Amino acid sequence: MSEKVLICGSIAFDTIAVFEGHFKDHILADSIQSLSVSFFVPSLRKEYGGCAGNIAYNLNLLGGRAVPVGTVGGDASDYLVYMQQLGIDTSLVRVLPDMYTPQCFITTDLDNNQIASFHPGAMLRSADNDISGHDAAWAIVAPDSKDGMFAHAGRLRAAGIPFVFDLGQAMPLFDGEDLRRMLGMATILCVNEYEASVVRQRSGMSMEEIAAGLRGVVVTHGGEAALVYQQAGITEVPVVPAPSVVDPTGCGDAHRAGLLYGLSRGWSLPDACKLGNVMGTLKVASKGPQNHRPTREHIDALLRAHYGTGL
Repeated sequence: MSEKVLICGSIAFDTIAVFEGHFKDHILADSIQSLSVSFFVPSLRKEYGGCAGNIAYNLNLLGGRAVPVGTVGGDASDYLVYMQQLGIDTSLVRVLPDMYTPQCFITTDLDNNQIASFHPGAMLRSADNDISGHDAAWAIVAPDSKDGMFAHAGRLRAAGIPFVFDLGQAMPLFDGEDLRRMLGMATILCVNEYEASVVRQRSGMSMEEIAAGLRGVVVTHGGEAALVYQQAGITEVPVVPAPSVVDPTGCGDAHRAGLLYGLSRGWSLPDACKLGNVMGTLKVASKGPQNHRPTREHIDALLRAHYGTGL
C-alpha cells in the first residue's frame, strides 16, 4: 500500500517584525478615525510557512512521504529549492509566474499583540491545481482558498482517497451549509477546542453526531488532553508536557503531520493522535513553524516514553 500523503493547503511566506514598544501607546482611541502610525522594527525575519508547507515539513521529519499540493508565485523559487533539498516531492506545487506567493506580514509588540495583513496571491487559484489521477494512502484538506478546499475535497472523494478536514484559519469562510457539505466528503475532522465550538454552533451538530458519520473527530485542547470521538466512544489522549513554550505558530500543523503519519501506516486514530501530540510539543519549543530539528530517533523515544509505543 502506498504511504504517500497529499497535503492540500497554503504554501506561504511569513514576514515577522518586532516592534520594541507597545501598540497601545501609539494607537489612540480618540484618533482612530484618522489613523496614521509607523513602527520602527529593528528585528525582522522571514519564515517559510503556510499549512501545506508546515505539515509537509513535519511529515518529512518523521520519514513520511509528503506531497504538498498548492499554488505559489514566481517569487517562491527559494522555498521550492528548500523543500526539494529536504527530500520533499514538489511535483504538485503549481507555480504561477504572474502572481505572488501567499504572504502574511505580522508586526508584534512587546505585549505579544499582533497586527497582521495577508495577501492570498496565487492561493486564489488553488482550485485549478487538479490532483485527479494521483494516488495516495491519505490526504488532508488544510486551510486554503475556499474554492480550492472544496475542489480538492471533491477530487479526493471521487478518487476514494480518505482525507482529514482541517478547518483552521479557514473557519471564517465556512457557514453551516459549507461545513455540512465538507463533512459529507471528509473521513476525519480535526479541530481545536475553539474551532469545535464554532463547528457545533454553525452546523447544529455535536462532535458525537459528526463522528457518527465519519471515521472520527479529533479535538485538540492546547496544553490539555486531546479528545478523539468515534462511534465506539470518546478517547482521551494526554498531552506530552512541553519543556518550554517558545512559539505556538505551526503547532497545529505539526500535530496534523503526526496524525497523518500514523494514519498512512494503518494506526488507530487514538494512536495517530499520540504522535500528533508529540510533534506539537516539539514544535512549540522552537521559534517559527519550520525551525525545529528533532531526529526520528528522538521522536520515537518521546513516543515510547509517554505512550509506550514507537514509530
